[in-house]
Amino acid sequence: MTSTSDPQRWRRWRLVLGSDADEDSTTDSSTLDTRDLALDRTLSALYDSDRRGGLGSSSPHVARWLGDIRSYFPNSVVKVMQQDAISRLDLRQMLLEPELLNQVEPDVCLVADLLALKDTMPVETRETARQVVRRVVEDLNRRLAETTRQAVVGSLDRAQRNRRPRYREINWNRTIRANLKHYRPEYGTIIPERLVGYGRKRSSLQDIVLCIDQSGSMATSLVYASVFGAVLASLSAANVRLVAFDTSVVDLTEDLDDPVEVLFGLQLGGGTDIQQALAYCQTQIHRPLDTVLVLVSDLFEGGNAEALFDRVERLVASGVCVVVLLALNDDGAPEFSHANAERLSALGVPSFACTPDLFPELMAAAIQRRDLTQWMSKYLD
Repeated sequence: MTSTSDPQRWRRWRLVLGSDADEDSTTDSSTLDTRDLALDRTLSALYDSDRRGGLGSSSPHVARWLGDIRSYFPNSVVKVMQQDAISRLDLRQMLLEPELLNQVEPDVCLVADLLALKDTMPVETRETARQVVRRVVEDLNRRLAETTRQAVVGSLDRAQRNRRPRYREINWNRTIRANLKHYRPEYGTIIPERLVGYGRKRSSLQDIVLCIDQSGSMATSLVYASVFGAVLASLSAANVRLVAFDTSVVDLTEDLDDPVEVLFGLQLGGGTDIQQALAYCQTQIHRPLDTVLVLVSDLFEGGNAEALFDRVERLVASGVCVVVLLALNDDGAPEFSHANAERLSALGVPSFACTPDLFPELMAAAIQRRDLTQWMSKYLD
């Protein structure tokens, strides 16, 4: 590799490989300009940290480094580098300092880290952390709220038309008009192949229960689920409950109007008892045929697995639409219990990961009682 054949190509490789590339006698750092050298030092502080001491433990030093990466890279790259710094250099303790926290570019992964640390935060840091979390929540709300409202309200409107009305709900005038083509002269009557109802005259058309595993591996999913829960709760046609669990169960429904309060009410980590959580959710379900229960969990059950499957079977038999999300984030394929996912699939309950962008469409499909396995398959092909 030489600097003369293609200077820009060499420059890019030199920044990727770091200063170790200078050991090649055919290359040196002299072809890097002042800005490139500064960028190279910024990258080396993180990715050559095992040999060069990294960022050290100096808060001002880390704050300057955070400022540097924002000046050299776009936000998407900055967020990746921040997470790399937190994991590679163990900077979590540094996030407890308000001055440093103000320098960090907020994102969902950072919120997950702050939630894991919230119980050890000094009082002066906790308010700063809340502000950082609120910025992320407000950004997610701007990006996801309108799409969610449109998808879910549209599906609720279609549900309101009541294509399978009970006898007392049948609108006979509209039913007759809709079935005129099915008139049978030999019987002197119309065969009503499609019934049209008056619609459901209820305060809410759909009950939605979000049951969220708050084990540490589900942290980013918790952030998204809390935001979606708040958006769904703002719809007058939906009655939403938000339940979080580990080995105990906490009902956070009363805080749904403020996702930040929901997030700070969570306790990340601990064991997992899914069956117990579903047992509580079942006590809150009063209209099973009009209920969608979304379980967000990696399905690593620490409680009674057989009781879990029995509970799910009873929920499905009662008419509840049960969906299992192994993850609700953009992180890719999650780790999960394949054996438990297969058992649930045999009960007619699909289990799959879902990105935040697809969640509104998923909820719309669930409310309409569409085949979710078929819905999912079009994204897997």
